[in-house]
Amino acid sequence: MRYIRYASIAIFAIALILVALANRGMVRVQVLPGELAHIAALNPSYEVPLFVVMFGGVLAGLVVGLVWEWIREAGERAAAARQTREMDRLKAELRRLKGAQHKDRDEVLALLDKAG
Repeated sequence: MRYIRYASIAIFAIALILVALANRGMVRVQVLPGELAHIAALNPSYEVPLFVVMFGGVLAGLVVGLVWEWIREAGERAAAARQTREMDRLKAELRRLKGAQHKDRDEVLALLDKAG
């Protein structure tokens, strides 16, 4: 199983390298559109390879998706935490009740009394 995982990672890495090599031409990336750049009186632009723009877009999409899911699942995480606290409280109460009822008895006798 480990070899399959390493092979798939290697294939994915080779694919990313090939995409980067095929798209290494320089492109100009502007922060603002031309109309807004004249109003703001600044227009920062950068010359970067095309694969940097492509991989940056994919990475930005992954980050936005992860943050979106983390926010969406906040209620489920809170409910799971409440259930865990309730279960811990009930387990502690069960231990306390079992200890108080059969404090000085043998376990086998306690079971027989319970069954009878």
